[in-house]
Amino acid sequence: MKSIRRGLRAGEVEKDTYGRLSCAECGQSLSTRDDEDVVGKVKSCPGCGSEWKDL
Repeated sequence: MKSIRRGLRAGEVEKDTYGRLSCAECGQSLSTRDDEDVVGKVKSCPGCGSEWKDL
């Protein structure tokens, strides 16, 4: 699982002018969940199921 920063640099995640994150592949906004196994929060795309860490 990549971090949000890596996803932004690779073009997998896009950020709009208001700071909202969306999946570049699907165009849907990312949902947030708090996972106990991962440090920080996990952002996931409801369309394609891709996940990124938010540290």
